[in-house]
Amino acid sequence: MAEWSDGYWWSNDGLRLHYRDYPGSSKRPPVLCIPGLTRNARDFEGVAKRLSPDWRVICVELRGRGESAYAKDPMSYVPLTYLQDLEALIRELGLTRFVLFGTSLGGLLTMLLSVSHGEKIAAALLNDVGPVLNERGLERIRSYVGRSQSWPTWMHAARYFSEAQGEVFPKWGLEEWLVFAKRICKLNPNGRIVFDYDMRIADPFKVPGGEVDFDPWIAFRGLKDVPLLVVKGERSDLLTADTLAKMQAEMPKMESVVVQNVGHAPTLEEPEAVEAIDRLLKRTK
Repeated sequence: MAEWSDGYWWSNDGLRLHYRDYPGSSKRPPVLCIPGLTRNARDFEGVAKRLSPDWRVICVELRGRGESAYAKDPMSYVPLTYLQDLEALIRELGLTRFVLFGTSLGGLLTMLLSVSHGEKIAAALLNDVGPVLNERGLERIRSYVGRSQSWPTWMHAARYFSEAQGEVFPKWGLEEWLVFAKRICKLNPNGRIVFDYDMRIADPFKVPGGEVDFDPWIAFRGLKDVPLLVVKGERSDLLTADTLAKMQAEMPKMESVVVQNVGHAPTLEEPEAVEAIDRLLKRTK
């Protein structure tokens, strides 16, 4: 039996979008996983394999990533358009209740969904993101997103990432970096290893303020009535300890956990994250 099945839906502007559907109990709300800016459904492989089949896990690929179609207009690569795409998926699948796991950009979309579909959210996880995005982290992301690169083998790609992002996961060995490379990259028709996303997703992101086109604090407050977990990488340059403290003050019932010696963003497969996710799901009705 396959670990997952491929699912597809259509955006309002006619793009065929893709998700992975891991089977699970129909008695529980499905877990809808939304990846970060340059990531895809494979980012949640470890999480989905661990939770399924106790939970149905749906790992989406935003437009321009993975097997989802690339947009004709690069300026549609913005949160409010991604939100419309996710709302179309929710309609297509007839989801009345769901749990949201959002990493980075996916966490911003989780907050946005709380405004438009708050009554359907059973619980939420924000992975290394909050209503304030630290400028140092944004500058780092702007420095690499949309820059095309290629490698002759998976091992070359893994070694590149180990050097370029070694500060994010300082304890990783080459085996972990190889898994990372296979999640973020693909083999192109010329036999080269390349990033698995449309380079033009960077276009609106490089416009100052283009990364967030809504009031994130208002969106964050939409999660006030549901079980909420925030996972922070200790070394994160996007979610600061100060922002996390303000989020906690805003929502005293929110659980937060810091993954030690990890930057932006945790994989959610770390022991601290695994235990916190299990606690969150136990609180989910």
